[in-house]
Amino acid sequence: MQPHVTFHVAAPSDAEELAALRIEAMRESLERIGRFDAQRARTRFLSGFSPEHTRLILLAGQRIGFFVVRSEEGGLWLDHLYIKPGHQGLGVGAIVLADVFSRADTLGCPVRVGALRESDSNRFYVRHGFVLFEQAEFDNYYVRHAGTARLSCPRG
Repeated sequence: MQPHVTFHVAAPSDAEELAALRIEAMRESLERIGRFDAQRARTRFLSGFSPEHTRLILLAGQRIGFFVVRSEEGGLWLDHLYIKPGHQGLGVGAIVLADVFSRADTLGCPVRVGALRESDSNRFYVRHGFVLFEQAEFDNYYVRHAGTARLSCPRG
């Protein structure tokens, strides 16, 4: 049975709570590569926080994560997808991706995402149809091509 998940647009007042959630979700992966710095992660997130692009993930009414999708040249960028560790593995991430893919397929656009190289999220993205297209020092970058013809991809 699929969990009851809903999405809500974030408000500017959600910024600090979402920064803390991001830190909680990334902590293990960043510690694994010796790059965990809570203050740097908080500052980095807050400097680019865009409530209009951010959707809160609620499970049975409880906030358990968030995701950010931005339009970029020729497609969509899944900038963040974080789910609290205690709620991972329940199918919530797959529900989020289904929503993002639906939007991308309607537009006929690819979706791109980055993942920390040592993160378990790499397997998650590959399992859901993303293909590696670039590796950087700390991150892997993936693309999932649209299921329909290109219609009106964003221009950035």
